Amino acid sequence: MIDDLKKDAIERMQKCVVALKNELKRLRTGRAHPSLLDHIRVDYYGNEVPLNQVANVALEDARTITVTPWEKPMVQAIEKAIMKSDLGLMPATAGTVIRVPMPPLTEERRRDLAKVVRHEAEGARVAVRNVRRDVLSDLKDLVKEKIVTQDDDRRVQEEVQKLTDKYVAEIDQVLADKEKELMQV
Repeated sequence: MIDDLKKDAIERMQKCVVALKNELKRLRTGRAHPSLLDHIRVDYYGNEVPLNQVANVALEDARTITVTPWEKPMVQAIEKAIMKSDLGLMPATAGTVIRVPMPPLTEERRRDLAKVVRHEAEGARVAVRNVRRDVLSDLKDLVKEKIVTQDDDRRVQEEVQKLTDKYVAEIDQVLADKEKELMQV
């Protein structure tokens, strides 16, 4: 019973860290990366589909992403989807290849992005703490039902706190790495 609670806590806390990393991938840092366009959806014959299902997304150089549609009629739809996205990118089409240059970030924009990164990290920390709260609540219920002894309760509480500290520290490290990446010129 206790092992199940701990496994569940570890799994859910890991998911919080993974979700933060995925969210931070979307924030552009001035360097091109194909995953920047992962969340863009394109109108494909009346259906909204992810960009990587209708085109090949690759890097041309450190500041340019190339998008090569698998069907020629998709060029306009892909270009329109990239322009409408929240990334603020301006694609340039040359035949069937769409080039997406990454403009350099200004110092002000870097500071704004750093604030966004800190906010996302705080959200992840809160999620980890919520997992801790849920596990401790379940544990308290087990103590009330006399399924778990008070000694086990205290021991598990300490273990869950150590897990919480570990994952919060991991989130802080992800945050520090991303801020460092953002502030590089």
